[in-house]
Amino acid sequence: MNLKYSYPLIIAGLLAFSGCKKYVDIKTQGNLVPKETQNYRYLLNASSSLERSPSLFELASDDINIVDASQLNSLNSLFYGYYLRAYSWQPVIYQVGNVSYEQDDNWNAEYSLIFYCNTIINELPASNGTDNEKAALTAEALVHRADAYLNLVNLYGKPYNASTAGTDLGVPLILTQTLSQKLNRASVQAVHNQIIADLTTAIPSLPNNQAYNTLPSKVSAYALLARCYFYMKDYANASKFADQALAVRSTLNDLSTITAVTTANYPRRVFDPEILLSKTPINGTISFTPTAYRLSDELVGLLGTKDQRYTLFTVPASTISADYTGRYFYRDRAIGEARNVGPSVPEMMLIKAEALARSGDAAGAMLLVNNLRVKRFKPADYVALTAASAADAVVKVVEERRREFFGRPLRWWDMRRLKNEAPFQRTYTKTFSGITYTLDPNSDRYVFPIAEFLTNLNPELEKNP
Repeated sequence: MNLKYSYPLIIAGLLAFSGCKKYVDIKTQGNLVPKETQNYRYLLNASSSLERSPSLFELASDDINIVDASQLNSLNSLFYGYYLRAYSWQPVIYQVGNVSYEQDDNWNAEYSLIFYCNTIINELPASNGTDNEKAALTAEALVHRADAYLNLVNLYGKPYNASTAGTDLGVPLILTQTLSQKLNRASVQAVHNQIIADLTTAIPSLPNNQAYNTLPSKVSAYALLARCYFYMKDYANASKFADQALAVRSTLNDLSTITAVTTANYPRRVFDPEILLSKTPINGTISFTPTAYRLSDELVGLLGTKDQRYTLFTVPASTISADYTGRYFYRDRAIGEARNVGPSVPEMMLIKAEALARSGDAAGAMLLVNNLRVKRFKPADYVALTAASAADAVVKVVEERRREFFGRPLRWWDMRRLKNEAPFQRTYTKTFSGITYTLDPNSDRYVFPIAEFLTNLNPELEKNP
């Protein structure tokens, strides 16, 4: 069966460009001319469509615990049921017949973004701009598409394993803008190959930096290549592209002198120098009931109370609700906008650090870790970390990744990447409503199920176990 999706946001946007008179081109007296290259610049400026990123990752990680009865009661509903099912690694997240959520917003948002990008990539060659103009715009669309596929394959495909990636099921690779086509799943390897091809094709035509972090640049592509290779466990290539990203931009926000985050002393996402490509989760800001993230006791203990990431980006439960306990993620509300889940300078530093540790350079790894940490503590509270060996340095880097990236998808990605490595191998448990759920290292639940609504419509879309 062919895909029977509609893309309302995309179609509405395209219709707007053909008939809306808010966007005035003097030559056309109120209408954009077909085949004008500038049309595609307007499409690529639509951050509300191109900035969206999945949000299921954070729910499944061990960074959050849902333990308070009032939060559980609020989430245990038709509208929020997917939240608890993702949190507890259940085999069905989106239940057919649930009028509130039977479709997967994460899947829909990413494939809508891909449709958007495919429209630009496929139509631009026939537009009337110069070759350089068209190449630059195509490159931006390729970066967005690569990011979307990297998210999708880490949601619905198995963790990358070089020996099985050629046969492991990934996600459908849709590279044209047609609204109706088969949804057979490409292999995990094929999806990664496409991500790498899109990014390497894009790089020559991208500027080093852009005026806004929502617009892809060379540093965005380098960073996404580093992220992609890192989760393929190709640490040499991950290190190479992290270096290239850091050569373009390496600025860190200095938290050491801040006593409270405000819009006056913390940069907006679109201008934040740490962000190499701004992406935001589809659920937006999560520091409100009932979906606020209660941080796990393990994570809070790892952070420690002297860490400025604890002081500035978490709050006692009473700030969220009088019925809640523990410590809650608060970065979104503190900053006044949704958090970035795209690649960043700290991510490149810690990718490079782990690559160094894995190659035996413990001292080099810890130098990078400490270059980050010195910006994350008040001077009186800062203590440099040391590692007894290269293996210990790997553990220290992974712990620092957890401190730096909580409330974002990378912890779940790391759980998948590291689940069969001895220092990190464990069985996770979560308990609510009297039921204990477990996630062991060989569990199928490290891969999210594809919504039954989709597989019922498209029988060729193979289900995950």
